[in-house]
Amino acid sequence: MTGEPVTDSDIRRDRARFIHGLPKAELHLHIEGTLEPEMMFALATRNGISLPYADVEAVRRAYVFDDLQSFLDVYYAGCAVLVTERDFYELTAAYLRRAAAQGVSHAEIFFDPQTHTDRGIPFDTVVTGICRALEDGQRRWSITWRLILCFLRHLSADAAMTTLEQALPFRNLIAAVGLDSSELGHPPSAFEAVFRRAREEGLLAVAHAGEEGPPEYIWEALEQLHVRRIDHGVRCWEDRLLVDRLLADRVPLTVCPLSNVKLGVFPDLAHHNLATLLRHGLRVTVNSDDPAYFGGYVADNMVAVAEALALDRGEIVQLARNSFLASFLDEAVKRERLSEVDHAATQGGWTAPQIPPARSSAG
Repeated sequence: MTGEPVTDSDIRRDRARFIHGLPKAELHLHIEGTLEPEMMFALATRNGISLPYADVEAVRRAYVFDDLQSFLDVYYAGCAVLVTERDFYELTAAYLRRAAAQGVSHAEIFFDPQTHTDRGIPFDTVVTGICRALEDGQRRWSITWRLILCFLRHLSADAAMTTLEQALPFRNLIAAVGLDSSELGHPPSAFEAVFRRAREEGLLAVAHAGEEGPPEYIWEALEQLHVRRIDHGVRCWEDRLLVDRLLADRVPLTVCPLSNVKLGVFPDLAHHNLATLLRHGLRVTVNSDDPAYFGGYVADNMVAVAEALALDRGEIVQLARNSFLASFLDEAVKRERLSEVDHAATQGGWTAPQIPPARSSAG
């Protein structure tokens, strides 16, 4: 019996279905970056806040960025609509709904308290709203979670220390600290003291480094902040000694492909170095960063890079496995999640050959 010939469209559809069906952890997700334009306008109306945009489409048209800073300007303006505990709850619940549909079973979520406390929003309003939604999401969608407090690196180290002090009464809700915002000119080493204090309080550490900033920032994050993983880290490839260090210590990289293209780190996905890093043995993971602004949640990112870089089935499964290996889950739970990935991979049904990419990825 002969059937219809398999088309490129068939392959893409089956690959996308396979990727969505794989259990995965998301490790680089800014909850404020999940604020979709429709919710932005709804919260602005509810809270009596005037936006500099006429409508939802005008917001979407503003999502064209030259670099990280041009994105942050729009990002921080959008955060102004987040005022009440209910706002933070609804923001987080909306993300979890989308994440569940993308196959996420564990999420390690960044939040930027300084973005809100500097506007007069109490710290407990922010963290309580987010955590209530995370707890409800775990009951509804079985998505486990960890919460990561990020310091804004364009503000002072003293301001970061003040934020850490505000966070300590909520120590049972926060797993780690991180470092985000404008990278260029704000090296990780400036925050050595606050990260040391966080470690003394039993908090783990991560940091954004090597996105726009140089490989030296990754070295500083490793050696002075003692981070457990590097957020972004794609510029590590410029320093082969650094690559050797990342390999030897199995330091994960939480890569955000669509974000990297939107912000001009790579001209397009076909030139992204994710496949090069993965095939070299680095513990690469795929994440969505700020999906409302960059055009895709975590499975969308995986589908996009799988197509652009001609990742094979085994490489896609390895990315899903890496997401749990790189997580802050307990070891026993990690083993359970890895078994779930392996089981799902055997049920996927996608065995079609890859469609070659339009251009080879940069090395």
